[in-house]
This record gives sequence, C-alpha cells and structure tokens, in this order.
Amino acid sequence: MKQHRLAADVGSVHWGWFDAALAPVLTIESGDRVTVETVSGGVSNLPGAGYHVPPELHRIHAGVERRMPGHILTGPIAVRGAQPGDVLEIRILDIRLRQDWGYTYVRPLAGALPNDFAAFEQMIVRLDRERNVGVLPWGTELPLRPFFGVMGVAPPPAWGMISTIQPRAHGGNLDNKQLVPGSTLYLPVHVEGGRLSLGDGHGVQGDGEVCTTAIETALEGTLEIVLRKDLDIRYPQAETPTHVITMGMDPDLDDAAQAALRRMIDYVVAHSTLSRAQAFMLMSLAADVHVTQLVNEHKGIHVMLPKSALVVPD
Repeated sequence: MKQHRLAADVGSVHWGWFDAALAPVLTIESGDRVTVETVSGGVSNLPGAGYHVPPELHRIHAGVERRMPGHILTGPIAVRGAQPGDVLEIRILDIRLRQDWGYTYVRPLAGALPNDFAAFEQMIVRLDRERNVGVLPWGTELPLRPFFGVMGVAPPPAWGMISTIQPRAHGGNLDNKQLVPGSTLYLPVHVEGGRLSLGDGHGVQGDGEVCTTAIETALEGTLEIVLRKDLDIRYPQAETPTHVITMGMDPDLDDAAQAALRRMIDYVVAHSTLSRAQAFMLMSLAADVHVTQLVNEHKGIHVMLPKSALVVPD
C-alpha cells in the first residue's frame, strides 16, 4: 500500500463535467490510499471578511473553465488494471473540514419547491472544527457530519461530456449522507482505470437536500481504493458497518424507488437462500427506504437493509 496526496488546484480539478475522455491526474495501484483535497463554490458563494478562503479556490476561479453547470471536482484518479466491467471499492477512511465556513442558498426554479422562492438568498454558516458544529446566522448549532456529495467514475464513452449535477450509473452527485468515514462505496468501471473524481463537500445534509444545497464547503478525505474483479455490481451500491445500501436515480421518484428496491432484492437473493418473494417480504419488515435527494433532476432513493437481517441462527 502506498499513500498519495492530491491537492485541489488548477490542473487537478475539472469544473462542472464528467467525460470518459478526461485524462487522469493521478494513477495508483489497487489498495493504495489517497488523501484528496476538494473545494466548493463560485465567486458568488464567497464569504465576507473574517473567514479563511483556500487560496487555490481563487486560482481555480480564474484559471479553470466551467464547461457545464455543476461542481468543482478533484481528479480523475485512475486505478492501474481497472477495466470496464470491474468495480472500484472505495473505502472512506477519514473526512475533515478544510475551511471555517460553508454556504447554503435557495434560488428560483430550483430545489424541491421550485416555484416558492422568487429571489436568490444565501447564508454563510460558520464551521467550528473544534466543537464539530455549524453555527447558523440566527444562532442554531448543528452537529457536523461531513461527506462528499459527488463521488463518481468516468461515464461510458458513448455518453460524451455530461454535467456533474445528475447522478447516474457512474455515481456522481449521489448526495448520500451515509457515505461518511467507515462506509464503503462500490462503483462500476466504464473506462480503463475507472477514473474517480470527487467534490461537492458537505458539512451536514438532511435526506432530500430540499433547498438544493447542504452546507457546501471544502473538505479533505482519505480513501482506500481497491480494484475488484470478483464483483457483479453494475450500479452504485454502498455499505456501512451495519447496513447494505442499494440506490436508484431517475427523474421520477417512483421509478427511482422501484430500481433501488429491485437491486436490494437482487442483493438479498444473491447473499442468502431466500426467494425473491421472501426477500421482498423481509425488506418490508426490516429495510428503510430513504429519499436521498429531490433536487438533482435525477432524484435519488436509497434502501438500507441491516446486515443482521440476513443472519440466520444456527
């Protein structure tokens, strides 16, 4: 195992887009660990005086083309030997704040209530790393639980250049608040190397991310990335120490839910002696269906099944 560090700066980030043709900025071996720095936001999201703004964010604003609406992502990171049909197992070891502020906004024609707000409004949230809280402008303190909203590999080449906003089979803007240290994300590989990029740092987020943004901030995360040639996973999937997580993304929330449920049935059947009908009944008793996010055009559902529900006593 080798330890790498990938800083966010001009030359190591791409703004707003995924593309199979985008060359990796770092190539690693399976099992290596990478500490990745990320930044978030455009010029309009910067705070006033009294906050630390990472200097590379200014350089990125000046020197990186925003090719499509979307996020600033660090990467791509290629894993040597990864080929289409393989899976990247991304073990999330640590995530930390890189600055003392984040931003949250509402804007017209966006979010879960697109017609309810006639003007853009943004708040800056002070982040207290020592106490692990975000202090809202009116004084409310929220415990922080940072994670990367975007974790995605290169999409299939036939898709061409796509925005980072919509989550799809390559992962991307999952906005799944369960992807914290101790969790593992599985992403199917579509191009040589896999080419993982990440960003959209969140200080904390509720399921749904209903106003379009979480506490958007700069993060530093350490990942252990393992190439898996023994797994048949064709859509983003995850696990925590206690739960298996399947996902569905679609413009229609019902279709997203059905896709996530079917993937959990497939998982249960593959990892137990249960029939599909038995698996579905078990899920009705033990699994939770969460709305991951409502705001990325392709809405998200994730189903969480306790691993203990698949343990049969001797």
